[in-house]
Amino acid sequence: MLLRAGTKMDFSQLKAEIEGGVLSKDMMVIVGTCSVDYEGRATSRLPMGKRLVLIKGDNSISIHQNRLVRPTNYMMDTQLGCKISDGAFILRANKAKPAEKLTLTFTEVHDMRRYAIERSDDLRLSGSERDLNDLLMQDLSMIEPGLEPVNQQQHFRKGICDIIARDKDGNFVVIELKRRQADFDSVTQLHRYMHEVENMKGVKARGILLAPDIRKNARELLGQLGLEFARLDFELTPNGREKAKIKGLEMKQQRITQHMGTGKDYSSPTK
Repeated sequence: MLLRAGTKMDFSQLKAEIEGGVLSKDMMVIVGTCSVDYEGRATSRLPMGKRLVLIKGDNSISIHQNRLVRPTNYMMDTQLGCKISDGAFILRANKAKPAEKLTLTFTEVHDMRRYAIERSDDLRLSGSERDLNDLLMQDLSMIEPGLEPVNQQQHFRKGICDIIARDKDGNFVVIELKRRQADFDSVTQLHRYMHEVENMKGVKARGILLAPDIRKNARELLGQLGLEFARLDFELTPNGREKAKIKGLEMKQQRITQHMGTGKDYSSPTK
């Protein structure tokens, strides 16, 4: 379904369309003049200006300006609501955990469109990285006994996490896979994903980085952040397309457990 406004859209019509779009889980695109206020782990404000607002069927919302690829503000898994107040149109997105609130105050809306877009499969990794992910998901015990898969290719604000699992003690474990030598950015990426899981679930989580090798500065940061590293040994076997075979996996970093309540050492190899 496609709905388009004229030069300036009536706020009563806009309210009805947004509420209908939320119920129908439509994708909505709004172009208008608005200010943006964020309250949460920090506070921020964008002054009045012309912006594009994208609302998706999973109740995620993002605000874009006419520059850069990334949105200036965004929130996921929100409760959306709208109202007309003092001649302005107010669009709110709230999130309970962590507590966040995004308020858009429109003075004008120039265009609003609704699209009924069917959900499709998430983007998957291709080639050998995809194969490695799939192989690990089949048997996470090769990383650590008792690991059970929870999710694969989990979308976060700034990227896609390879694997989320639970260990035998019930702790969430965030696993990031690298085909090549892990670097400083690989560690910060894993740490960011781990905190995303902690914020979503409200509990502490572990982070494990899998790679054939790791740079010295990355290993130092890994230890400082209490993350774990496992050396992944694999080979690629051409068979129409590249396929991966895991030859072995060795935990090289002792498990950091100050906040987890156990003291096990997983430094011995598993083949």
